Amino acid sequence: MTQQPQEGFDRSVEDAQAWMKAVQERLQVNDNTQGPRAALEARLRETEKICQLEPEGRVKVDLVLRAAEALLACCPRDQKPEILARLKDIKARWEETVTYMTHCHSRIEWVWLHWSEYLLARDEFYRWFQKMTVTLEPHVELQLGLKEKQWQLSHAQVLLHNVDSQAVLLDRLLEEAASLFNRIGDPSVDEDAQKRMKAEYDAVKAKAQDRVALLERVAQEHEQYQASVDEFQLWLKAVVEKVNGCLGRSCKLPIPHRLSALQDIAKDFPRGEASLQRLEEQSGGVIQNTSPLGAEKITRELEEMGKVLEKLRVLGEEEEERLRGLLQSRGACEQQIRRLEAEVAEFRAGLQRLAQDGPEPTEKAGTEDELVARWRLYSATRAALASEEPRVDWLQAQLKEVITFPHDLQLLSDSIVTAIQEYQSLKGKSTRLRNAAETELWQRFQRPLQGLQLWKALAQRLLEVTTSLPDLPSLHTFLPQIELQVTRNPT
Repeated sequence: MTQQPQEGFDRSVEDAQAWMKAVQERLQVNDNTQGPRAALEARLRETEKICQLEPEGRVKVDLVLRAAEALLACCPRDQKPEILARLKDIKARWEETVTYMTHCHSRIEWVWLHWSEYLLARDEFYRWFQKMTVTLEPHVELQLGLKEKQWQLSHAQVLLHNVDSQAVLLDRLLEEAASLFNRIGDPSVDEDAQKRMKAEYDAVKAKAQDRVALLERVAQEHEQYQASVDEFQLWLKAVVEKVNGCLGRSCKLPIPHRLSALQDIAKDFPRGEASLQRLEEQSGGVIQNTSPLGAEKITRELEEMGKVLEKLRVLGEEEEERLRGLLQSRGACEQQIRRLEAEVAEFRAGLQRLAQDGPEPTEKAGTEDELVARWRLYSATRAALASEEPRVDWLQAQLKEVITFPHDLQLLSDSIVTAIQEYQSLKGKSTRLRNAAETELWQRFQRPLQGLQLWKALAQRLLEVTTSLPDLPSLHTFLPQIELQVTRNPT
């Protein structure tokens, strides 16, 4: 009765054991993560197929369980322990096989996924690497000015920061590569591959650092140059304001102060020229690292500053020379003014002496001698005034020049005008007095002369009458009349 169940149980056990042995052998063949990725992928597919056979194995184990159940139901009691032991062994081997299937496939799958993730990360890293290499490959482009150079430096610093941030990904990649190499031993992740990856990253980082260092030097050089230019322009602006403050009618400073200020400014020009020369020397390196348009702008700016400095220097020298001339002219003017004042004072003093020496016009001359003396005095005064005529002409010419002097010479002008007026008044007065005295003298001399003329005419007529008398007695008759007329002669 038990032979048939026993045979069925034995066949099912043998069949299950053979199946599990075959599966374990296949698992042992594929239970390896070493080697290239294609081999690992093949093992992954194989273990996946093996795992898919689990239902088949479970069916075989179930057959063993049913066969054991049938056998246990009809076998003697003393055979049951053996049957149960064999059944337990089948269950244990099944659990072991299932576990082995799962672990083997999971281990290979984990390595596969790990490798896939590594490859994705590595591909991402190399895409970044290629992009960064292309970005850093061209030479640094020359920029127009400081602002553009600073922007270029900022962009390079961003690139360097990006390179630095990739260090974390690189470290993780290198760790993953080392871990994978320990598991798969593939040359694509060995130490040489890791060193190449690290060297490539270091090369990109060094290039980014070199670019930042170069652009920092270029920008710093331009910043220092621009600071020097700004400082020079501030100095130049201050000099322009100082020079303009010493020019034109708006300047209220006295001429000596203006001249002193211009001389102080002139002392600063050598320092300004030296600063400009240093700027020109400093601009050489800046121009070398600047685009052609920017270099042209720098050169033009230096030329314009040089022209302004030269214009200020020439303008200051011309103004200084003009002020020196004004000072010399003012000295000559002041000397001329002092001379003119002395001349006017002397002239007016002479006029006062002439006016005081002459008699009062209201006095009447008594005798003829007094009248002659007065006429001679007036004539002498008139002659003295006539001798002063060239001086009066000179004073009139000086009066025209005084008007053009830069000084306020109203008092001197008034003094000259007053002196000329006094001269004209005294001249007119002396002329009138002299003419009056001369007229009076003429009148006094004219009356006797007129009487003499009348007497002469009468005497002439008497003589003519006597020549017509016929005899001498008649002549004696007229002689008393002739003598009477002679005695009546006013002379």
